[in-house]
Order: sequence, then C-alpha cells, then structure tokens
Amino acid sequence: MAGPHLQQPSYLLATLKADCVNKPFVQRCHDLETIIEELPAKELHSIFPWLVENIFGSLDGIIVGWNLRCLQGRTNPTEYSVALDFLDPSGPMMKLVYKLQAEEYRYDFPVSYLPGPVKASIQEQVLPECSLYHNKVQFPSSGGFGLNLALNPFEYYMFYFAISLITQKNSPVTHHISPSNSAYFILVDTYLKCFLPTEGTVLPPPSSNPGGAIPSPTPRSPAVPFTSYGMHHTSLLKRHVAHQPSVNADPASQEIWRSETLLQIFVEMWLHHYSLEMYQKMQSPHVKLEFLHYRLSISSKHHGSPAQSSYQALHAYQESFKPTEEHVLVVRLLVKHLHAFSNSLKPEPLSPSAHSHTASPLEEFKRAVIPRFVQEKLYIFLQHCFGHWPLDASFRAVLEMWLSYLQPWRYAPEKPPQSAEPLPRSVSEKWATFIQENLLMYTKLFVGFLNRALRTDLVSPKNALMVFRVAKVFAQPNLAEMILKGEQLFLEPELVIPHRQHRLFMAPTLSGSFFSSWPSTITDASFKVKSHVYSLEGQDCQYKQMFGAEVRNLVLKLAQLICQAQQTAKSISDHSAETMASQSFFSWFRFTPSDMNGSYTGNDLDEIGQDSIKKTDEYLEKALEYLCQIFKLNEAQLTQMMMKCGTAPDENGKKQLPDSIESEDGLILTPLGRYQIINGLRRFEVQYRGDAELQPIRSYENAALVRLLFRVSSALNTRFADQMDVLCSREDFVGRLCRYHLTNPSLIQNIRYSPMVRDRTSQNWGPRISLRFLASYRTLVSLLMIYFIASWFHIGPVGCTFIILIGYFLYAVIMTFFFEGWKPHEH
Repeated sequence: MAGPHLQQPSYLLATLKADCVNKPFVQRCHDLETIIEELPAKELHSIFPWLVENIFGSLDGIIVGWNLRCLQGRTNPTEYSVALDFLDPSGPMMKLVYKLQAEEYRYDFPVSYLPGPVKASIQEQVLPECSLYHNKVQFPSSGGFGLNLALNPFEYYMFYFAISLITQKNSPVTHHISPSNSAYFILVDTYLKCFLPTEGTVLPPPSSNPGGAIPSPTPRSPAVPFTSYGMHHTSLLKRHVAHQPSVNADPASQEIWRSETLLQIFVEMWLHHYSLEMYQKMQSPHVKLEFLHYRLSISSKHHGSPAQSSYQALHAYQESFKPTEEHVLVVRLLVKHLHAFSNSLKPEPLSPSAHSHTASPLEEFKRAVIPRFVQEKLYIFLQHCFGHWPLDASFRAVLEMWLSYLQPWRYAPEKPPQSAEPLPRSVSEKWATFIQENLLMYTKLFVGFLNRALRTDLVSPKNALMVFRVAKVFAQPNLAEMILKGEQLFLEPELVIPHRQHRLFMAPTLSGSFFSSWPSTITDASFKVKSHVYSLEGQDCQYKQMFGAEVRNLVLKLAQLICQAQQTAKSISDHSAETMASQSFFSWFRFTPSDMNGSYTGNDLDEIGQDSIKKTDEYLEKALEYLCQIFKLNEAQLTQMMMKCGTAPDENGKKQLPDSIESEDGLILTPLGRYQIINGLRRFEVQYRGDAELQPIRSYENAALVRLLFRVSSALNTRFADQMDVLCSREDFVGRLCRYHLTNPSLIQNIRYSPMVRDRTSQNWGPRISLRFLASYRTLVSLLMIYFIASWFHIGPVGCTFIILIGYFLYAVIMTFFFEGWKPHEH
C-alpha cells in the first residue's frame, strides 16, 4: 500500500502538466480548485512548487506562466476574472498556502535569484540585516554555491509573486498594455488591502483544523547575532509570540506575521537594488562588528582555513539594475498604501502606561512601517532612478512616486474643509516630524531633480508638466518653511554626540531617558535629523542646503531656462500661425510659400498643435510663479536674469542666433551655444548656400523636367555667355533690365555670409539663364489654369503665350524702374 501512495503525487503532477496543454485555462483553474479542496496537504505538497512556477513564471524568465502583467480585463475578460478569483486572498490558491502552512512544510528558494546585494552577501556567508532571511539560509558545507532559502508556503508564494515583476521582462506583447489595469497590479492592490488594512484587522486565514489555528513561523533563534531594525534584537512578531505555543497563538500575532512578511518581501524584492558599496554603507556599526565575529566563526568551522577577503569582494560587486516603468508604478502603489496604512493609526492615549498595555501589534506595526521598513531602501532606489533614468517623459512615473512619498497628508483620513474658493491646502504642523525624519527625501532629491530639469528640453509639454508638478508640490503653504526648519536643525552645532554614535541611534523609537539631560527638545529634534542624514549618507557627507546659495543659483538657472523655453514656444507658435495663414489653395499639391532657399524651422511642437503649446506656456508660467514663492525670488531678479541671458528678441524682432564667437574660420559655438542648440532654445537658420541650379530636387518639382531644363540652361549659358556679359555691363535701361533678370545676387550674398567659403567670394558668378522654375508643379499648374481660363474667351495657345510674355515684360520693366535700387548685391 505504501508504494502506490508514494507514486500518487507524481501521477497527479504529470496529470496537471498534461492538462496545461490539453485543457483551456478556465477548466484548468476549476480542476485545480477541486483538487485543492479534496486532497490532503501531504499530496498537495509535491505539486505546490510546480503550481507556483506555472502561475508566476520561472525565476529565469523563460517560463512566462499566466502572464499576469499582460492579462487585462479589456482584452481577456474571462481569463482575467478567473485568475483574480483563483489568486484572491480568500481564493483557492491561498487556501492551498494555508493548508500547507498548517503542516509546516518548507520549500527551497535559490539565493542566486535574490536582489544583487543580498545575493552577494549571502553567497559570501554574511547574513543580511533583514530578519526575513534569518534561520532560513542553508549554507552548504563545501562552499558558497547552491545556496537556498528554506521558506514556508506563504513566504514561498509571496517571493515568487513579488519577484515576477522583476524577472518577467520579456513577456510577449501583442497589444498596448496599461500596467495599472493588469491583473498583477490589481492583485498587488488586493494583497495590500487585505494584509495591511486601513480599517479593522487582517482577516484570519481559513483553518483546516477544527478548533486550531494556522501556526505562525518559528521565532528566530536568539543565537543569531544579527538584527532586523537597528538596535532592536527582536522583530514585532517575536515579541508577541516568542513564548506562546503555535497552536494557541494570539490572533493578533497571526495577523502581524503575515503583514510583516508580505511587506518585507515586497520591499526586498522591489527596492533592494543598488551597488553593494551602498548596501554595506547602510549597515549599522554594531552589525558590522557582529559580522566580524560571524566571519571568524565561519572560518573556524571550515577546518581552520583563513577567511578570504570577502569584504573586498562585497565592495567590488556592482549590480546592473534598470527598473521599468511598470516596476515604478507598482512601487508607487505600495508607497501610497503604506501612507494610508500608517495614517490609519489610532490616536495615542494620553496616559503612557495605558498605551503600553492596550496597543495591539498591528498598531505598533503601523507606527513603524515607514521608518523601519521602507525609508532607507526607497531613498536609495529613488537616488538610483534620478541618476540613471533616461532624460525623457517616462521619468514622470518616478517623479509621481517621489511626490506621493513626500505628501503623506494626501492619504490621511481627515478631509480638508470645503471652501468656496479652491485655495491651496496648507500643510499642518503635525507633519513637521515626518518632514524632518525624511529631510533628504525633500532636499537632496529636489537638487537631483533640478540637475535633471536643467538638462531637458522644457519646450516639450511633458517636460514642462514635470517641472510644474514639482514646483506645485513644494509651493504648498507652510511646506518650504518646515523644510527650512529641518535644515536648520541639521546644521545646529553638535553638543555631546560622541564621534561614532550617530548611526547607533537611528531607530525611531528611542528612549527619552537618554535625552533627559539635554537642554531642550530642539536638541532632541536636531539629533533625530542628524541621525537620519548620517544613517543614509554617512558622517562624511557634504550636505547641500536646499535654501543655500548654491541651490538658489540652480533655481535661477532653471528660471532662466523656463523664460527661454517660453520665448521659444512663443516663437514656434507665431511661426505655426504664420504658416497656417499663408497656406494657399494649392497646399494639397504640397506647395509651400517658402522658396527653394527656405530654412527649416521645424520643432516637435509643430506636430502637437496650438493647444499643447498653450499648455506648455501655462505650465512654465505657473512653475516659475511657484519657484518664486518657494525661494522668495522677486521680479527684479527675474528681469535682471532675463536681460543677462538675452531671452528677449532683438531690436529687429528676429530670433537670436546661438551664443558664439567670431574667428578666422567663422562662428564658433560656445558651451552655452551648444546647450541652446541641444535644448532647442536657439538655432541657426539652415539654408542652402550653394548654386541654386545644383541643389537637390525638391518634392514639389518634376525630376525629369529639372534635369532637362538644366541641360537647356547650361547650353544657352555656354552659347551666349559673352553676349550676356556685354548686355549686363551696359549702363542704360537695357543693361539694368538684363542685370535684374540674368544675375543671381542672392547667391553672392549667401556666399558672403557663409563662414567656410571666404576664399570663393571672388569667383566670377556671371549672368546666366535659369529655367528651373518651369519644373515646379506650382508653375505648371498655374500655366495650365491660365491656358484653361483663356480658352473660355476663345484665346488659343499661341495667343495666350504671347499675352503671358507681354505681361511678364511689363512686370520686368516695372521691377527694373522701382526695385533695382533695393537689390542686395548693390549694398
């Protein structure tokens, strides 16, 4: 009887694999639901790893799985609904997780697929500081290869769910995907609302044992020398269930271990990506000290062999990580929910003793969720994005995630008072502590954004919108003042802080007795701000004040670019309006009012339209107004700055050329001129400077006629060159008439203005005949219409041709009498 029973799980697994090929998706999910309900945990244990991989895809990204990131209700409504129901917190898959959790099964997760810093640390036999990895790493006796984490079913499921956002990057896409409408995005939101509720408590897991509860994970052993949260040597979970039997565990503790595990996995998988040097920098000193003891103990276990220079190997490691826009959107969803979760904390009782006895584990978790779990890693993640994200409009996703973190008051339960006028909401003083404890999020990242904005084309509506969004957020009433207060607290001189203790006291729940001898609460606040800055940047950091002179100069440069961009957008708008007004009836023949020597004045705004140009101007105008409010810039400063950089048009109303200097070889661009060209602020007029007869054939010309007429013109010019020279050299009316029509003074002028052909200005460009204008479709259609209209009046082709020649002769005489004195070649 034992043999068949042992073979049943493998038969079940083979059947399920065959169903993946032979049965439709909906039927497979229905069969899985039946199997999960009917079979015991012992038989489901063997199919669980395969099922998780089949849903979320393989860790190497080869197996796509259900492709939840591309599954949307708009394109696949049936599969979308079935997948969400199956993976719901109360659905069949989670029932399977809890059923296996009750039997305390463990599943191996390869360390090689963890985020780079953690993977390198564990492979070098250094236990990470995060408690998620404690008592789970299985070190092989032969070396640092084949390492695994022994995870319980809930952890294993969530590890795969979270990491699929990173590994499944090359999924096949046959249509446009909206990340915020995908099944994966909806599941993230559902799991956050279930395990990190803003109202009430976490729903208890369904129990398959009557009268029992799903056991929480085994508490971490005190022998492990590493800790999770700064000075605390126990997690929130351990403090509440360490000495309780797992079967009779407090329900409050049950909700804590799932909430804490879910958040830690999401943060570790989505935010823990940066260079290992930064990872070591974030470790607190007491962890580094215990790391030394740990390395010595590991070294003594391996036959007394000396430890290799793993610390150098750790520092030499550098992870290549490029987050996607979808990744950033999911992180923003996490940030917004954590703000709502943290803000749902009940008001603290007036009596401290009452708080210590009545505060539930979930309430304590809400209080610590952002400073202990998210702040450090999100700061490094944002720094990485600010420094490595392309300078294009896709940065909007990173920007909105950053702005969401900076505004926790937007997710507070209280509603702003309704008023008749939509006045900007003032930031309450109760958020001063949050701003001070996240000072670098406001100041250093703002400087990082300034540096990005100075390198982008602000004429683009999407880039202008990003500058407007940041300026609007920082211009909220009372916010700039609180940031300035935080900077002043950081810059206060240190009193009695020992040299190397600034990183030891970085936890947000410090005892007040340590500060009882300090002169004021301001010093306490100053110490917390210093602890925040030093814990993220190190004691040797060079802090750049947001309201200091250096950053103020950057803001002035940005204001200068905003003014230049406004002027450029206005010029483009005016040019577009003129072009539209000058379009003729023949525009459908692609005729343009410009001549063959016309310049290119295109810009991306030409294709966007006048509405977008107006939006750009509005965004830039409001952004400049907000920057003036934040940094107290007055109108005189802006006027002086605009005059200095010359953003206004010149006296003749013409656009200025890029900044350049004269040299023997012509104009040479300065660095400012290169910047102006790259960002589209100014440009040279791009014109054809050569012989008009030899320029490329245009789209509005007939190629065969151009070549034919060029041969005819060349033959006439060769045959009658001497006669035309004699006629044009005469001083009477005939000479003036010939000079007006047989010479090309514009060519001489173009060559004179060209900086690279000074030695060619002496070349003899004599009188000549040019018939190329007859190859223009515009000319041909005009002649055909004239002949057609003449036929109405019974005028034949010969008579019509004679009338055209007489008319042109009269036109030539008039032009010779009145306009020859204005010809450019005589100046």
